[in-house]
Amino acid sequence: MGCCQSSLFTRVKETETEKQPQQQPQPYQQFHSSNNNNSTVSETEKDFSDPSSFTFSEFSLSDLKSATNNFSSEYIVSESGEKAPNLVYKGRLQNQKRWIAVKKFSKAAWPDPKQFVEEASGVGKLRHPRLANLIGYCCDGDERLLVAEFMPNDTLAKHLFHWENQTIEWAMRLRVALYIAQALHYCTSEGRPLYHDLNAYRVLFDEEGDPRLSCFGLMKNSRDGKSYSTNLAYTPPEYLRNGRVTPESVIYSFGTVLLDLLSGKHIPPSHALDMIQGKNNMLLMDSHLEGKFSTEEATVVVNLASKCLQYEPRERPNTKDLVTTLAPLHTKPDVRSHIMLGIPKQEEAPSTPQRPLSAMGEACSRMDLTAIHQILVATHYRDDEGTNELSFQEWTQQMRDMLEARKRGDYAFRDKDFKNSY
Repeated sequence: MGCCQSSLFTRVKETETEKQPQQQPQPYQQFHSSNNNNSTVSETEKDFSDPSSFTFSEFSLSDLKSATNNFSSEYIVSESGEKAPNLVYKGRLQNQKRWIAVKKFSKAAWPDPKQFVEEASGVGKLRHPRLANLIGYCCDGDERLLVAEFMPNDTLAKHLFHWENQTIEWAMRLRVALYIAQALHYCTSEGRPLYHDLNAYRVLFDEEGDPRLSCFGLMKNSRDGKSYSTNLAYTPPEYLRNGRVTPESVIYSFGTVLLDLLSGKHIPPSHALDMIQGKNNMLLMDSHLEGKFSTEEATVVVNLASKCLQYEPRERPNTKDLVTTLAPLHTKPDVRSHIMLGIPKQEEAPSTPQRPLSAMGEACSRMDLTAIHQILVATHYRDDEGTNELSFQEWTQQMRDMLEARKRGDYAFRDKDFKNSY
C-alpha cells in the first residue's frame, strides 16, 4: 500500500524483535505478549470487542476515510479542534462495535516512511490496560496515520480544569496518579522509557472511567522536532539545555501532572517548589477538595512531586519508585472509576452492518431520475391505474408536477390557507 510495503513492515518487526529485551511481566501487566504479533488484515476480520485480542495492523486509507466519514470535522476529538497541528478523529470501522481514534499527521511530519513504520511498530508491540493502546497505522503516499483505542470520557485536563458538574474526588485523583505511574513503569520495563510531552491532556478516560495514558506520546519526535508543546515553565530544565528527552525528563513531567492533581489548576513547578520549601503544602491543594482529603496522603503526594521536580535529573525517582509510593494510597479499589467521576458508564452500541444498496437504492440516493426510469422499464414496472407505458419525458414531467403540487400545498398549509392546502 502506497510507499509502505508489507515487506518493509516485516523487516522492521524482525529487527525490533531482536532488539527487544525479555522482561518478566509485572503483576498488573495482564495484556500479553502473545497478542503482539503484527499483521495486515481487513477491518472485517478484526474483533475490537475484546482489547486483549487487538493485533497491530496496517489499515488502508479507504478504511480510515470510511470510519471517519472522510475525516469529517464533526469527528474531530482533538482538544484544540481543527487548530491542532496533528488532528485526532474518532471513527468506527465497518461491522465493528468499538470506536477507534485516528491521529492524522501533517504531510511534513514524517517524511521518511520507514522511520514512521519503525516507530509505530515499536509502540504497537505494547499492550497494557493502563494504556490507550496503539492498534494500527496507515502509510499511504504522503499520508501518515496512527490508529488507537478510543477513549470516550475526555481527558484529565477536561475533568480537572473545565469540569461542569463536579470536580474529581480525592480518591480518584490518587487512582489517576497510580495508573499513569503503572503505565510508565510498564513502558520502561518493555524498553520504551521515553514519553514526549506528558501532561494532563495525555491522560484519557475509557468507557469504564478508568484513566489511561495515550500511546501517541510514545512516538518519538518527528521532523517538527517538538517534544514539548506546553509552556516553557513546565518543560524539564535539561531539555531546555540540550533539547533531548530522557527517562528523567519523563519523571519531571509526571511531577507536573501530580501538581495538576493536587491543585486542580496549572501551577508552574518553580512556584510549587517555593511553596513546598516554605512548608505551605496546603496552599497547593484544590480549594474544591477542602475537608474531603487526607492530609497524610496529600503530604505523600506533595513530597513525591517535589522529588520528581528536582533540578538535577539524577535526584529524581524512577518509575518503580513512583508505583511503590502511590500504590498504598489506592484505598478504594472496589469503587468503579465511572462512579467516582460521576459519569454514566458508556455502553457500546451494537454494530450496524452496512449492507450495499440495491441499484434502485443507489439511484434514489443520487436522485438520478434517468437511472430510476431505466430500472423501472427494465423490471417491467406498471402502475395500478393502467398498463400504458409513459415516455421518459412524460414520466419526468409527472414527477415534477407532483413535487410542485406538494410544495404549493406545504406553503399554503404553512400560511394557514387550508382551502388550497390539499
